[in-house]
Amino acid sequence: MYKISSTSGESQRGRVLLIYTGGTIGMDRNDQTGALQPLRFDKLVSRVPELQRVAADVDTYQFDPPIDSSDMQPTLWAKLVELISQRYDQYDGFVILHGTDTMAYTASALSFMLENLTKPVILTGSQLPINQLRTDGKENLLTSIEIATARYRSGRAIVPEVCIYFHGALLRGNRTTKQAADAFAAFESFNYRHLADVGVSITYHNGHILTPYFDRPIRPHFAMDSNVVVFTLFPGISEENVRHMLAAPSLRGIVMRTFGSGNAPQQPWLIDAISEATRRGIVVVNVSQCMAGRVEMSRYDAGLRLQQVGVVSGKDSTVESAITKLMHLQAHYADPEQVRTMMERSIRGEISF
Repeated sequence: MYKISSTSGESQRGRVLLIYTGGTIGMDRNDQTGALQPLRFDKLVSRVPELQRVAADVDTYQFDPPIDSSDMQPTLWAKLVELISQRYDQYDGFVILHGTDTMAYTASALSFMLENLTKPVILTGSQLPINQLRTDGKENLLTSIEIATARYRSGRAIVPEVCIYFHGALLRGNRTTKQAADAFAAFESFNYRHLADVGVSITYHNGHILTPYFDRPIRPHFAMDSNVVVFTLFPGISEENVRHMLAAPSLRGIVMRTFGSGNAPQQPWLIDAISEATRRGIVVVNVSQCMAGRVEMSRYDAGLRLQQVGVVSGKDSTVESAITKLMHLQAHYADPEQVRTMMERSIRGEISF
Protein backbone atom coordinates (compact mmCIF):
# COMPACT_ATOMS: atom_id res chain seq x y z
CA MET A 1 0.00 0.00 0.00
CA TYR A 2 1.39 3.41 -0.95
CA LYS A 3 0.58 5.98 1.74
CA ILE A 4 0.04 9.63 0.85
CA SER A 5 -0.67 10.73 4.38
CA SER A 6 -1.72 9.21 7.67
CA THR A 7 -4.03 10.13 10.46
CA SER A 8 -2.88 10.67 14.04
CA GLY A 9 -5.95 9.00 15.49
CA GLU A 10 -7.21 12.31 16.94
CA SER A 11 -7.75 14.11 13.65
CA GLN A 12 -11.29 15.06 12.68
CA ARG A 13 -10.35 14.89 9.01
CA GLY A 14 -12.03 12.24 6.93
CA ARG A 15 -10.16 9.11 5.90
CA VAL A 16 -10.35 7.75 2.36
CA LEU A 17 -8.96 4.63 0.75
CA LEU A 18 -8.04 5.38 -2.86
CA ILE A 19 -8.00 2.15 -4.90
CA TYR A 20 -6.26 2.25 -8.28
CA THR A 21 -7.42 -0.54 -10.60
CA GLY A 22 -6.08 0.96 -13.82
CA GLY A 23 -7.52 3.01 -16.66
CA THR A 24 -6.67 6.09 -18.67
CA ILE A 25 -6.26 8.30 -15.60
CA GLY A 26 -3.08 6.44 -14.68
CA MET A 27 -1.50 6.12 -18.11
CA ASP A 28 1.38 7.83 -19.87
CA ARG A 29 2.37 7.93 -23.52
CA ASN A 30 5.25 5.70 -24.58
CA ASP A 31 7.80 7.94 -26.31
CA GLN A 32 8.78 5.19 -28.76
CA THR A 33 5.40 3.72 -29.76
CA GLY A 34 3.05 6.61 -28.96
CA ALA A 35 0.70 4.16 -27.24
CA LEU A 36 -0.68 4.71 -23.75
CA GLN A 37 0.76 2.51 -21.01
CA PRO A 38 0.18 2.36 -17.24
CA LEU A 39 2.19 4.59 -14.91
CA ARG A 40 3.52 3.28 -11.64
CA PHE A 41 1.03 4.45 -9.05
CA ASP A 42 3.58 6.42 -7.04
CA LYS A 43 4.30 8.41 -10.21
CA LEU A 44 0.58 8.95 -10.76
CA VAL A 45 0.25 10.33 -7.23
CA SER A 46 3.24 12.62 -7.76
CA ARG A 47 1.41 14.18 -10.74
CA VAL A 48 -1.33 15.39 -8.37
CA PRO A 49 0.42 17.52 -5.73
CA GLU A 50 -3.00 18.92 -4.85
CA LEU A 51 -3.67 15.64 -2.99
CA GLN A 52 -1.47 16.94 -0.19
CA ARG A 53 -3.91 19.82 0.30
CA VAL A 54 -7.20 17.91 0.44
CA ALA A 55 -9.05 17.99 3.76
CA ALA A 56 -8.73 14.25 4.19
CA ASP A 57 -6.17 11.61 5.02
CA VAL A 58 -5.79 9.44 1.93
CA ASP A 59 -4.28 5.97 1.82
CA THR A 60 -3.88 4.19 -1.49
CA TYR A 61 -4.00 0.62 -2.77
CA GLN A 62 -2.86 -0.40 -6.24
CA PHE A 63 -3.88 -3.38 -8.34
CA ASP A 64 -0.63 -4.94 -9.51
CA PRO A 65 -0.54 -5.12 -12.43
CA PRO A 66 -3.10 -2.43 -13.30
CA ILE A 67 -6.19 -3.75 -15.11
CA ASP A 68 -7.34 -2.46 -18.46
CA SER A 69 -11.04 -1.97 -17.85
CA SER A 70 -11.82 -4.16 -20.88
CA ASP A 71 -10.38 -7.04 -18.83
CA MET A 72 -12.56 -6.42 -15.76
CA GLN A 73 -14.05 -9.66 -14.42
CA PRO A 74 -16.34 -10.79 -11.55
CA THR A 75 -13.28 -12.12 -9.71
CA LEU A 76 -11.89 -8.58 -9.66
CA TRP A 77 -15.22 -7.22 -8.44
CA ALA A 78 -14.95 -9.73 -5.59
CA LYS A 79 -11.45 -8.44 -4.87
CA LEU A 80 -12.80 -4.89 -4.62
CA VAL A 81 -15.56 -6.07 -2.28
CA GLU A 82 -12.97 -7.84 -0.14
CA LEU A 83 -10.77 -4.73 0.02
CA ILE A 84 -13.67 -2.51 1.01
CA SER A 85 -15.25 -4.90 3.53
CA GLN A 86 -11.96 -5.72 5.26
CA ARG A 87 -11.09 -2.03 5.66
CA TYR A 88 -14.62 -0.77 6.11
CA ASP A 89 -14.24 0.43 9.69
CA GLN A 90 -10.96 2.23 9.00
CA TYR A 91 -12.28 4.68 6.41
CA ASP A 92 -15.10 7.16 5.92
CA GLY A 93 -15.28 6.48 2.20
CA PHE A 94 -13.66 4.76 -0.77
CA VAL A 95 -12.62 6.10 -4.18
CA ILE A 96 -11.94 3.64 -7.01
CA LEU A 97 -9.93 4.78 -10.04
CA HIS A 98 -11.21 2.72 -12.96
CA GLY A 99 -11.16 2.70 -16.74
CA THR A 100 -14.25 4.20 -18.30
CA ASP A 101 -15.17 1.37 -20.69
CA THR A 102 -16.57 -0.95 -17.99
CA MET A 103 -16.95 1.50 -15.13
CA ALA A 104 -20.77 1.34 -15.25
CA TYR A 105 -20.64 -2.46 -15.05
CA THR A 106 -18.34 -2.36 -12.01
CA ALA A 107 -20.43 0.31 -10.29
CA SER A 108 -23.60 -1.71 -10.86
CA ALA A 109 -21.99 -4.94 -9.67
CA LEU A 110 -20.59 -3.36 -6.50
CA SER A 111 -23.99 -1.87 -5.67
CA PHE A 112 -25.44 -5.39 -5.50
CA MET A 113 -22.42 -6.98 -3.85
CA LEU A 114 -22.18 -4.39 -1.04
CA GLU A 115 -25.50 -4.84 0.76
CA ASN A 116 -26.46 -2.18 3.31
CA LEU A 117 -23.60 0.08 2.35
CA THR A 118 -23.46 3.05 4.75
CA LYS A 119 -20.40 4.80 3.32
CA PRO A 120 -19.61 6.31 -0.09
CA VAL A 121 -17.93 4.19 -2.75
CA ILE A 122 -17.11 6.55 -5.61
CA LEU A 123 -15.82 5.34 -8.97
CA THR A 124 -14.05 7.84 -11.19
CA GLY A 125 -11.41 8.10 -13.88
CA SER A 126 -10.67 10.31 -16.83
CA GLN A 127 -10.77 10.63 -20.59
CA LEU A 128 -7.22 12.04 -20.71
CA PRO A 129 -4.23 10.79 -18.68
CA ILE A 130 -3.61 12.75 -15.52
CA ASN A 131 -0.22 14.07 -16.70
CA GLN A 132 -1.66 15.74 -19.81
CA LEU A 133 -2.22 19.47 -19.74
CA ARG A 134 -5.96 19.36 -20.43
CA THR A 135 -6.70 16.31 -18.27
CA ASP A 136 -10.08 15.93 -16.63
CA GLY A 137 -8.53 13.49 -14.17
CA LYS A 138 -7.47 15.91 -11.44
CA GLU A 139 -10.89 17.46 -10.91
CA ASN A 140 -12.61 14.07 -11.07
CA LEU A 141 -10.21 12.62 -8.48
CA LEU A 142 -10.17 15.55 -6.05
CA THR A 143 -13.93 16.04 -6.10
CA SER A 144 -14.51 12.30 -5.63
CA ILE A 145 -12.36 12.40 -2.49
CA GLU A 146 -14.32 15.39 -1.19
CA ILE A 147 -17.64 13.61 -1.78
CA ALA A 148 -16.32 10.41 -0.20
CA THR A 149 -15.67 12.28 3.06
CA ALA A 150 -18.80 14.47 3.04
CA ARG A 151 -20.79 13.95 6.25
CA TYR A 152 -23.67 15.50 8.12
CA ARG A 153 -23.10 16.97 11.57
CA SER A 154 -24.30 13.64 12.96
CA GLY A 155 -21.33 11.96 11.30
CA ARG A 156 -23.39 10.04 8.77
CA ALA A 157 -22.28 10.02 5.17
CA ILE A 158 -24.19 12.30 2.81
CA VAL A 159 -23.93 9.79 -0.06
CA PRO A 160 -23.94 6.24 1.38
CA GLU A 161 -24.06 4.35 -1.91
CA VAL A 162 -22.01 3.26 -4.91
CA CYS A 163 -21.68 6.18 -7.33
CA ILE A 164 -19.85 7.36 -10.41
CA TYR A 165 -18.45 10.88 -10.36
CA PHE A 166 -17.52 12.40 -13.71
CA HIS A 167 -17.35 15.91 -15.11
CA GLY A 168 -19.47 17.68 -12.51
CA ALA A 169 -22.11 15.00 -12.03
CA LEU A 170 -22.49 12.48 -9.22
CA LEU A 171 -24.56 9.56 -10.52
CA ARG A 172 -26.02 6.46 -8.93
CA GLY A 173 -23.71 3.68 -10.07
CA ASN A 174 -26.40 1.19 -11.10
CA ARG A 175 -28.30 3.85 -13.08
CA THR A 176 -25.34 4.96 -15.16
CA THR A 177 -24.26 4.30 -18.74
CA LYS A 178 -21.21 5.45 -20.65
CA GLN A 179 -22.65 7.78 -23.26
CA ALA A 180 -19.57 9.14 -25.04
CA ALA A 181 -16.21 7.69 -26.03
CA ASP A 182 -14.30 10.96 -26.21
CA ALA A 183 -16.28 13.66 -24.37
CA PHE A 184 -15.44 14.70 -20.81
CA ALA A 185 -19.12 14.20 -19.91
CA ALA A 186 -18.68 10.49 -20.52
CA PHE A 187 -21.49 9.21 -18.28
CA GLU A 188 -25.16 9.89 -17.70
CA SER A 189 -28.05 8.40 -15.74
CA PHE A 190 -30.85 8.93 -18.20
CA ASN A 191 -33.65 7.54 -16.04
CA TYR A 192 -32.59 8.95 -12.68
CA ARG A 193 -31.70 12.40 -11.42
CA HIS A 194 -28.11 13.25 -10.49
CA LEU A 195 -27.29 12.68 -6.84
CA ALA A 196 -25.24 15.86 -6.86
CA ASP A 197 -24.17 18.54 -9.31
CA VAL A 198 -20.79 20.15 -8.93
CA GLY A 199 -19.80 23.66 -9.89
CA VAL A 200 -18.35 26.28 -7.60
CA SER A 201 -20.08 24.33 -4.82
CA ILE A 202 -21.46 20.81 -4.52
CA THR A 203 -25.26 20.67 -4.55
CA TYR A 204 -26.55 17.39 -3.13
CA HIS A 205 -30.05 16.27 -4.12
CA ASN A 206 -30.76 14.57 -0.82
CA GLY A 207 -34.20 13.26 -1.72
CA HIS A 208 -32.69 11.09 -4.45
CA ILE A 209 -29.93 9.54 -2.34
CA LEU A 210 -30.43 6.11 -0.76
CA THR A 211 -30.93 5.89 2.99
CA PRO A 212 -29.52 2.61 4.36
CA TYR A 213 -30.00 1.12 7.82
CA PHE A 214 -27.16 2.86 9.63
CA ASP A 215 -27.58 0.62 12.67
CA ARG A 216 -26.96 -2.54 10.63
CA PRO A 217 -23.60 -3.86 9.40
CA ILE A 218 -22.56 -4.05 5.78
CA ARG A 219 -23.17 -7.43 4.15
CA PRO A 220 -20.56 -8.14 1.48
CA HIS A 221 -21.36 -10.66 -1.27
CA PHE A 222 -18.61 -12.22 -3.35
CA ALA A 223 -20.32 -14.72 -5.67
CA MET A 224 -21.52 -13.87 -9.17
CA ASP A 225 -22.97 -16.32 -11.72
CA SER A 226 -21.91 -15.13 -15.17
CA ASN A 227 -24.05 -17.59 -17.16
CA VAL A 228 -25.83 -14.62 -18.73
CA VAL A 229 -25.94 -13.24 -22.27
CA VAL A 230 -27.12 -9.98 -23.82
CA PHE A 231 -29.41 -10.50 -26.80
CA THR A 232 -30.17 -7.48 -29.00
CA LEU A 233 -33.13 -7.61 -31.34
CA PHE A 234 -32.85 -6.09 -34.81
CA PRO A 235 -34.82 -6.28 -38.07
CA GLY A 236 -33.92 -9.49 -39.88
CA ILE A 237 -32.59 -11.36 -36.86
CA SER A 238 -31.94 -15.02 -37.69
CA GLU A 239 -33.95 -17.86 -36.17
CA GLU A 240 -30.95 -20.21 -36.43
CA ASN A 241 -28.68 -17.88 -34.47
CA VAL A 242 -31.27 -17.18 -31.78
CA ARG A 243 -32.02 -20.86 -31.22
CA HIS A 244 -28.30 -21.67 -31.16
CA MET A 245 -27.75 -19.09 -28.42
CA LEU A 246 -30.74 -20.28 -26.39
CA ALA A 247 -29.54 -23.90 -26.59
CA ALA A 248 -26.39 -23.22 -24.54
CA PRO A 249 -26.60 -25.80 -21.71
CA SER A 250 -25.21 -23.54 -18.95
CA LEU A 251 -27.31 -20.50 -19.84
CA ARG A 252 -29.41 -19.21 -16.93
CA GLY A 253 -30.26 -15.62 -17.80
CA ILE A 254 -30.80 -13.35 -20.80
CA VAL A 255 -30.97 -9.59 -20.98
CA MET A 256 -33.00 -9.01 -24.14
CA ARG A 257 -32.66 -5.52 -25.62
CA THR A 258 -35.97 -4.82 -27.31
CA PHE A 259 -37.43 -1.97 -29.34
CA GLY A 260 -39.05 1.10 -27.81
CA SER A 261 -41.08 0.35 -24.69
CA GLY A 262 -40.29 -3.37 -24.78
CA ASN A 263 -41.49 -4.59 -28.17
CA ALA A 264 -40.23 -7.49 -30.27
CA PRO A 265 -40.93 -8.83 -33.79
CA GLN A 266 -44.09 -10.91 -33.84
CA GLN A 267 -42.69 -13.84 -35.80
CA PRO A 268 -44.07 -17.04 -34.27
CA TRP A 269 -40.64 -18.70 -34.19
CA LEU A 270 -39.23 -15.98 -31.93
CA ILE A 271 -42.07 -16.17 -29.42
CA ASP A 272 -41.86 -19.98 -29.46
CA ALA A 273 -38.09 -19.95 -28.89
CA ILE A 274 -38.37 -17.54 -25.95
CA SER A 275 -41.28 -19.51 -24.50
CA GLU A 276 -39.22 -22.71 -24.65
CA ALA A 277 -36.33 -20.96 -22.90
CA THR A 278 -38.47 -19.67 -20.03
CA ARG A 279 -39.99 -23.14 -19.56
CA ARG A 280 -36.44 -24.51 -19.20
CA GLY A 281 -35.87 -22.07 -16.34
CA ILE A 282 -33.95 -19.40 -18.24
CA VAL A 283 -34.79 -15.94 -16.90
CA VAL A 284 -35.38 -13.49 -19.75
CA VAL A 285 -35.33 -9.80 -18.81
CA ASN A 286 -36.73 -7.19 -21.20
CA VAL A 287 -34.66 -3.98 -21.37
CA SER A 288 -35.23 -1.23 -23.94
CA GLN A 289 -32.59 -0.32 -26.51
CA CYS A 290 -33.50 3.33 -25.91
CA MET A 291 -31.22 5.36 -23.65
CA ALA A 292 -34.16 6.85 -21.75
CA GLY A 293 -37.61 5.53 -20.87
CA ARG A 294 -38.92 2.28 -19.50
CA VAL A 295 -40.25 -1.08 -20.60
CA GLU A 296 -44.05 -1.36 -20.50
CA MET A 297 -44.88 -4.66 -22.15
CA SER A 298 -48.63 -4.21 -21.82
CA ARG A 299 -48.64 -1.04 -23.95
CA TYR A 300 -48.51 -2.83 -27.33
CA ASP A 301 -49.41 -6.33 -28.42
CA ALA A 302 -45.79 -6.84 -29.56
CA GLY A 303 -44.68 -6.50 -25.94
CA LEU A 304 -47.67 -8.19 -24.33
CA ARG A 305 -46.88 -11.47 -26.11
CA LEU A 306 -43.44 -11.49 -24.45
CA GLN A 307 -45.03 -11.02 -21.05
CA GLN A 308 -47.41 -13.87 -21.72
CA VAL A 309 -44.54 -16.32 -22.31
CA GLY A 310 -42.74 -15.42 -19.09
CA VAL A 311 -40.43 -12.54 -20.02
CA VAL A 312 -39.71 -10.24 -17.05
CA SER A 313 -39.84 -6.46 -17.35
CA GLY A 314 -36.54 -4.70 -16.71
CA LYS A 315 -38.54 -1.48 -16.30
CA ASP A 316 -36.11 1.47 -16.59
CA SER A 317 -32.96 -0.52 -15.86
CA THR A 318 -29.72 0.01 -17.72
CA VAL A 319 -28.24 -2.96 -19.54
CA GLU A 320 -25.22 -2.88 -17.20
CA SER A 321 -27.43 -3.00 -14.14
CA ALA A 322 -29.69 -5.75 -15.50
CA ILE A 323 -26.69 -7.95 -16.35
CA THR A 324 -24.94 -7.59 -13.01
CA LYS A 325 -28.18 -7.91 -11.04
CA LEU A 326 -28.93 -11.19 -12.83
CA MET A 327 -25.41 -12.41 -12.09
CA HIS A 328 -25.83 -11.50 -8.42
CA LEU A 329 -29.27 -13.09 -8.05
CA GLN A 330 -28.34 -16.26 -9.92
CA ALA A 331 -25.42 -16.74 -7.54
CA HIS A 332 -27.79 -16.62 -4.57
CA TYR A 333 -31.01 -18.27 -5.79
CA ALA A 334 -31.31 -21.63 -7.53
CA ASP A 335 -35.03 -21.16 -8.23
CA PRO A 336 -35.60 -19.16 -11.46
CA GLU A 337 -38.98 -17.99 -10.15
CA GLN A 338 -37.24 -16.33 -7.22
CA VAL A 339 -34.83 -14.64 -9.61
CA ARG A 340 -37.72 -13.43 -11.77
CA THR A 341 -39.49 -11.99 -8.73
CA MET A 342 -36.38 -10.19 -7.50
CA MET A 343 -35.57 -8.81 -10.96
CA GLU A 344 -38.80 -6.82 -10.86
CA ARG A 345 -38.04 -5.40 -7.41
CA SER A 346 -35.72 -2.54 -6.65
CA ILE A 347 -33.09 -3.88 -4.26
CA ARG A 348 -30.44 -1.09 -4.56
CA GLY A 349 -32.38 1.71 -6.21
CA GLU A 350 -31.62 0.31 -9.68
CA ILE A 351 -35.18 0.57 -11.04
CA SER A 352 -38.12 2.88 -10.48
CA PHE A 353 -41.40 1.55 -9.13
